[in-house]
Amino acid sequence: MPDRPIRFLLVDDIAENLVALEALLRRDGLEIHKALSANEALEMMLVQDFQLAFVDVQMPDINGYELAELMRSTERTREVPIIFVTAAEPSETRSFRGYDAGGVDYIFKPIDPVILKSKADVFYRLARQAKDLMRQRDELQQIAHDRDLAMASLRAHADNSPLALVECDADLTVRSWSQGAGRIFGIEAADMIGQPLSRAPSFSAQTLQMLSEWVAGDDALARHTAEIAAAGPQGQLHCELYGSVLTDPSNGRTSLSLQILDVTERHRAEATRSLLVGELNHRIKNTLANVQAIARQTLRSASDFSDFGNRFSGRLQALARAHSILSNVTWSSASLDEILGDHIHAGTLDGDRLHRSGPAIKLSPENTLHLALVLHELGTNAVKYGALSQPDGDVHLQWNIHGSELVLVWRESGGPAVTAPTNLGFGSTLIGSGIGGNRAVADWRPEGVIWTIRIGSGFHRTDAVEANPVRETPVEAPATDVVAGRRILVVEDEALVAMDLRAGLEEAGASVVRIARTLPDAIAAAAGEEIDLALLDGNLGGKPVDEVASILTRRAIPFCFVSGYGREHLPRGFADNPVLAKPFAAETLIRTVRDILSARLPEQHGA
Repeated sequence: MPDRPIRFLLVDDIAENLVALEALLRRDGLEIHKALSANEALEMMLVQDFQLAFVDVQMPDINGYELAELMRSTERTREVPIIFVTAAEPSETRSFRGYDAGGVDYIFKPIDPVILKSKADVFYRLARQAKDLMRQRDELQQIAHDRDLAMASLRAHADNSPLALVECDADLTVRSWSQGAGRIFGIEAADMIGQPLSRAPSFSAQTLQMLSEWVAGDDALARHTAEIAAAGPQGQLHCELYGSVLTDPSNGRTSLSLQILDVTERHRAEATRSLLVGELNHRIKNTLANVQAIARQTLRSASDFSDFGNRFSGRLQALARAHSILSNVTWSSASLDEILGDHIHAGTLDGDRLHRSGPAIKLSPENTLHLALVLHELGTNAVKYGALSQPDGDVHLQWNIHGSELVLVWRESGGPAVTAPTNLGFGSTLIGSGIGGNRAVADWRPEGVIWTIRIGSGFHRTDAVEANPVRETPVEAPATDVVAGRRILVVEDEALVAMDLRAGLEEAGASVVRIARTLPDAIAAAAGEEIDLALLDGNLGGKPVDEVASILTRRAIPFCFVSGYGREHLPRGFADNPVLAKPFAAETLIRTVRDILSARLPEQHGA
């Protein structure tokens, strides 16, 4: 091994001769071992490797020639060079026997130090050269091992990479085609190596022309990028292409290294995002246009400002709740039964006096919004002027599919005598305009009005189970209004909404101790203010309000979230806290606050 020292073995039965030889041969980097007999020498050679042996010819028991023959018969010692040392006169017979026994040279006594050192130096240098060669061999083996490991790592990276790695000659002949390229383009390496890149149908003529121009460019170290359309096993692909033009310094040959990334899914996602943004803009503008129209039409028919506020707020609430229903189903389709249940929950329809039946129906988003407004107008008209204005009045709502139409029949009974109105207000006009392009027809019978609403499209039946009315258990208000005199914290970053909350609470007799519009301000107020209740915006400037909710909970201060988001977007761990949905009516705000405070009354009395 390269790290082993160079060793010479001296064999002589006279110790003084060994000492003299050692003195003459001693040098840096050389280990000298001495043996007083052939047997001792053989034992030492079985343990150590020697690069040269000086052997005395005349020794008892086993002489030098016999030792040499024993060394030649053993694999381990066969290659050790032997220089015989003898006091006899030089003769051809002795020389022949020595060479025949395996010796490489003779030294005759008395020993000439110069000759001895010269001969020993030859073998020392040979041993050094052999040692250097062994070290170089080991280094080359390590380099080869590291190279193979690096190549294996590169191959694994290339094969597992999402990139397609392709290398071509200057004429676009493929020299390397990774497994990633095979996955993206559906062509195996065996079919492409050594073939022109044009053989792959994945690349268009335009792309091939662009690659040829890259190779022919003046900049030998050019880096190029492009987006290309390519063909894959599943159809058209969108790819990002990264190219490097390389020049071999030894022969000046040019090659092209390509890295190709399939970004088809990203393109589809961007297209979907663009579509969603456009659809969102469309829906927002439509919603604002609807709000504008509702405001204008309500203003025209309102008797005074208070009447306008109540009507406009109710219609806006109906529209907002319909939007919430559609958001929960990602604007796909909403259940007719869910729309009715929402109106019952909001109090627009009386669940005890609304008798409904019909198959399970899903409505398109457009029909959902229109029907929500129509049901709101039908319900409020019935409460003000129709069947629900009398204690014994009832409403029957039936629906079914007749041919290609969904037909809904609203029938009132038990109310005051009905006469056809001479002038139709906004509500009746909205109902009569119908849904989905089909007009609704009213039959003004004395015993109660009957509205027949036909929907020609944008619906589908899901099953034939009859809808069951939702029964709401009303919460009775306490004998003393618990809102008056209460100290309330408002956490809201929208100034107009905060003003609306303050006005509604103060009109009910509550005191708004502070309006917090930032997260630090909200945290400080929740931790330090003496309050009875908090109204907490779902987020402040895009920041979550979990810490504020936690502080209020630790202080045992009741609160509700005020948010346009669904509960799934609000802080987790507060599922028992109610949510006041934006936009909200003043009555809904006060009812929510009253319910929360009323629930606290038993605790406060017990305390």
